[in-house]
Amino acid sequence: MVRQHAGPRDRSEIVTTSTGTNGRHTVAGPGSAGPVGYSLPLSPTGESAMLTPPPWHFSGEVVMVDYRVDPDAARRFLPPGLEPGADPGAAAAVFATWQWCSQDGAELTDPGRCQFGEFLILLSCEFEGRPMARCPYAWVDQAVPMMRGWVQGMPKQFGVIHQSRPVTVGKAGSRLAPGGRFDGALSVHGRRVVEASVTVDRSTDQPPALHDVPLAHTLVFPEWVPSGGGPRPRLVASEVSDVEFSPIWTGSGDLTFFDGLGDDFGALAPLEVGSGHVFSYGETLHGGRLLSDYSVSERHQP
Repeated sequence: MVRQHAGPRDRSEIVTTSTGTNGRHTVAGPGSAGPVGYSLPLSPTGESAMLTPPPWHFSGEVVMVDYRVDPDAARRFLPPGLEPGADPGAAAAVFATWQWCSQDGAELTDPGRCQFGEFLILLSCEFEGRPMARCPYAWVDQAVPMMRGWVQGMPKQFGVIHQSRPVTVGKAGSRLAPGGRFDGALSVHGRRVVEASVTVDRSTDQPPALHDVPLAHTLVFPEWVPSGGGPRPRLVASEVSDVEFSPIWTGSGDLTFFDGLGDDFGALAPLEVGSGHVFSYGETLHGGRLLSDYSVSERHQP
């Protein structure tokens, strides 16, 4: 997920539904004859598109562990325009179970469509002196949020995510109370690659630092039809509104990375594990904004 505490652009004259293109340019191009859609697949009305147009609303349950990585390793994951910032090496591992819908809420009648699990890594960074976070890796367990991530520049892949949730009745789970333990696990290609646990001991209203800043992504797609210029990477953030945190339960965290995803991923394994957090979170994602088109600046270098 992405967060940016600036308000969205004025959309007073746009009504979003779960079908159609919401007045946005389609992949067929504005004013094109023939099938249309906000994304593939195209169809006569656009209702077959895999993605609905934003805004998209999200409500989720989060299990998050703060940790530290080698600052030099973290720096190698930052593209041009991003700097390590005031706390090089600060990182977070985030498990979340999400429910989402388009503006009209149509997806909420189909739990198999509107729910998904996610795991991601966040690295502390800055853009022009402003604190941000970089997500070098992310996994989800449904196709739509994976494709939606690529549209945003978020590097989502397919994985299997399991996460325990708070309970309010019975004994088959922990309560949000001192001593409650909450766990998350990520498997990729049939191999367990990350495990996390949080044992909470207190409640606070202060959100975790890396979950309360905008995310900076690289929006880029492979060049399928050669153009001579190569892919055009752009540094982007997202326009997010209606950010809500529940009270944050905080305590001790535990985080383990296992072999299986290569040396690049392994370079972000924890050197030191900090606090863990359990909370609910909501936001509305409206679209993206350009931070830097460094492909243009590179082409204009003498």
